[in-house]
Amino acid sequence: MHEPTQRFEHGYTCDQVVELASDYVERALPPELVEPFEMHLNFCDGCFTFIEQIRTTAELGSRLEEEQIPDETKTKLLAAFRDWQRQ
Repeated sequence: MHEPTQRFEHGYTCDQVVELASDYVERALPPELVEPFEMHLNFCDGCFTFIEQIRTTAELGSRLEEEQIPDETKTKLLAAFRDWQRQ
């Protein structure tokens, strides 16, 4: 994998790709950002794999009903996301 600050011709770094990953997977990324984002994925195996992992996780997660998730797991997930936003 490239260093997080690795910059390719189009100007995106791996850190920037990580920041935009959710929007890309959800197809909410502004159209003018899609091409350079995908260009980075073509050159960076690490970021490509990261995006594939997010897609897989989202697809598997969408199969779950809320009732199927144990209360303890919900609590841990909510805490993790709250803590992530503070960083």
